Amino acid sequence: MIEEKFDAIVVGAGMSGNAAAYTMASQGLNVLQLERGEYPGSKNVQGAIMYANMLEKIIPDFRDDAPLERHLVEQRLWIMDDTSHTGIHYRSDDFNEAKPNRYTIIRAQFDKWFSRKVREAGATVLCETTVTELVRDTKDKVIGVRTDRTGGEILADVVVLAEGVSGLLGTRARLREMPKPKSVALAVKEMHFLPEEVIEQRFGLKAGEGCVIEAVGTISRSMAGLGFLYTNKESISLGIGCLVSDFASMMESPYVILDALKSHPSIRPLIAGSEVKEYAAHLIPEGGYKAIPQLFGDGWVVVGDAAQLNNAVHREGSNLAMTSGRIAAEAIVQVKSRTRPMTKQNLALYKTMLEKSFVIKDLKKYKDMPALLHTNSQNFFTTYPQLMSQAAQNFMRVDGTPKIDKEKATTAAFIKARSRWGLVSDVVRLAFAWR
Repeated sequence: MIEEKFDAIVVGAGMSGNAAAYTMASQGLNVLQLERGEYPGSKNVQGAIMYANMLEKIIPDFRDDAPLERHLVEQRLWIMDDTSHTGIHYRSDDFNEAKPNRYTIIRAQFDKWFSRKVREAGATVLCETTVTELVRDTKDKVIGVRTDRTGGEILADVVVLAEGVSGLLGTRARLREMPKPKSVALAVKEMHFLPEEVIEQRFGLKAGEGCVIEAVGTISRSMAGLGFLYTNKESISLGIGCLVSDFASMMESPYVILDALKSHPSIRPLIAGSEVKEYAAHLIPEGGYKAIPQLFGDGWVVVGDAAQLNNAVHREGSNLAMTSGRIAAEAIVQVKSRTRPMTKQNLALYKTMLEKSFVIKDLKKYKDMPALLHTNSQNFFTTYPQLMSQAAQNFMRVDGTPKIDKEKATTAAFIKARSRWGLVSDVVRLAFAWR
């Protein structure tokens, strides 16, 4: 057993855990961070998007040495059927600013860097250490953790659970329920390596610039899902994610769907000639506001993906993770500075502060959107993308057919969809959910 008692123990060294540990350590708290991986980021080989504003609030000068890939200047949204895509995109030279707003990163490298900053701030970081259970006192207050190390009981005033969406510690301790398959997505990803200049040529980029493509449609085979492509310096992160419940009910294989995405005529030229060196699968919370569990209790708080803090509508996760970790840490620092115990009543400050931030406000605004998209996945991810492709092709193809006949055919297809699939109803419900 480690004899020293800590002010706080952080379980997990991902985005939220590192944000919490760094914030508390930099404010003078005695912090222990425990990570079950060989090193922070060892389980995260995939690429991701990092939001600068949220990290600046934690480490203002992060751009000096953080392992950043490309700053994003273009965002594309594709609605795909089996052979085509209908797209919208936004690109602006304004994003070539002195301090860009978004970057692509490779999590294994970034998490290592973030962990080093945590150590430099004064925290103790132990890797290859699995927390097996929470330690409680006679009044059921959490007072520490027990690990898989010999004599592995470690005491602290408060425990921060940053163990991710699939973490078992909180569920075993009955602090929250096991996430339901309908509120968790499984994303499968590959890293496709290409020379830097080839990536820039294919995506029309200058040195350091990046592009993101997000895609919905028949690529997810009627399941609620999203395909994505991120440009890194010398690699492309390509993947697709769908609800776990849909994978089970549709009897679909994630690997088969990813292979089909790679072979799509719109994707294949972008990754042609690449070398695949890394593959990963990752669970993502998708339940939204209604899936958020209890966030605090006597001697504990939960942050990041473990708290279901992911904005599936806007495809944002790391910013919510970092912000929730920082805010939890700031609340703990405030309680500590007032020499108050880490009770449920005092740690309620974390929830109060979080509710004032964009995290809860955004999730609450779109609280009905996940259920709508998941319930009507056949419509949104198959029928409507096919209709859009058909309409676009009718418009683009010049074959001697009178335009009035093309318009009638397109209108008839949409009328059929309206009667069969409830197109108007879906549009109205989507508008109200987005409102």
